Amino acid sequence: MKRTLSALVLAMGLLNPLSQAQATTAEDIKSFTLDNGMKIMVLEDASIPNANMYLFWKVGSRNEVPGITGISHFFEHMMFNGSKKYGPKMFDRTMEAAGGANNAYTTEDMTVYTDWFPANALETMFDLEADRIANLDINQTMVDSERGVVQSERSTGLENSNWNALEGEIKGVAFLAHPYSWSVIGHESDIAAWTLEDLVQYHKTYYAPNNAVVVIAGDVKVAQVKALADKYFAPIPAQTPPKAIRTVEPEQKGERRTFVQKASVSTPNVMLAYHIPAATHADFYALDLLSSILSQGNSSRLYQSLVDKQVALEAQTYMPMSVDPNLFYVMGVATPEVKASTLEQALIEQIDAIAKTGVTQQELDKVKNIKLMDFYRSMETINGKANTIGTYEMYFGSYDKLFNAPEAYNKVTPADIQRVAQTYLRKSNRTVAVLAANEEISQ
Repeated sequence: MKRTLSALVLAMGLLNPLSQAQATTAEDIKSFTLDNGMKIMVLEDASIPNANMYLFWKVGSRNEVPGITGISHFFEHMMFNGSKKYGPKMFDRTMEAAGGANNAYTTEDMTVYTDWFPANALETMFDLEADRIANLDINQTMVDSERGVVQSERSTGLENSNWNALEGEIKGVAFLAHPYSWSVIGHESDIAAWTLEDLVQYHKTYYAPNNAVVVIAGDVKVAQVKALADKYFAPIPAQTPPKAIRTVEPEQKGERRTFVQKASVSTPNVMLAYHIPAATHADFYALDLLSSILSQGNSSRLYQSLVDKQVALEAQTYMPMSVDPNLFYVMGVATPEVKASTLEQALIEQIDAIAKTGVTQQELDKVKNIKLMDFYRSMETINGKANTIGTYEMYFGSYDKLFNAPEAYNKVTPADIQRVAQTYLRKSNRTVAVLAANEEISQ
């Protein structure tokens, strides 16, 4: 029997039966691997005459070392700045002339390039991508120009986003050994110090075809994609695989704290970070639902207890998918006259309440319904399909885990929510960061 996302969600009474007709099945996704190690997945979907190409590169800030932090994000810029056939600015111009558009993003674990285009421009996209993979022009003039752009992006991001300012500091305190300890944007001194040799070697190692997963979805045929992949991608030689990340973050055995002073901040911001397992761990789904119970919507625990009661202007949680064990973030912004210590205690009280007394079945069912509907919506467009398929391939080891996810969420019980809160969201596993204009003085 074919297993579909909509069939699983429909079984829980969440979808109109008519939506099953457009469901994506695991069997719809065809994959093949070129001789050079590049894995390509194809989803034929003729619902509109468009297609996309998502290139997932297994390189993010976790692959960096001190001295070259931020270099993964830098290549997100450099990959658009000229190659052998398509010179500076020609990548975007050629794509736009063909009716397409593109974007890119870098995380701790991967760098992703996204191309959207009319289906009849598929060969042009293969040509563009193959050129910058095989023949990226890494020259000093372009490097210096983009280095300045990234430096400006870093300083602007830290100044304009209290979340970025706190996250960067808290990661450096929560992680003592693992490369998750620095932000994706990198350290300022490293951005200024990358050499051409660093960049050439990094591109050769991490932008090798054997380090990529490509997802193509839309009005295409598998045979057509295979022929173009053989023509454009297959001739690019494989490289020695990147070295594995061997560092395992040691267990945190006591609360850690840091303070960030920022004169322009009007009220204190408080961030809590707790160590949690990688996305492949069985507790991922319970932790993800716990995050939603705490902060998703006006009926969430943090909204009702902090925002409604005017302790916080806003309160949110964030739990990234990640290849290695990472952090579960909780953040609040104090209302005027509320001290950082008051806000911190209010956040902790809500977390401890779940650990002590758990959650109701009604609370859990609500966030399950929201999660599963959001999850299904991500598979309604060809762009959502490509991104979701590739994301599961990268973080969970195989795209077919995507089709187990609704069932995995549905199996989570209130006891599971309480257990993960007790296991991970405890004081000895917690790092606290406070951002304020002035440090609070204890009486």
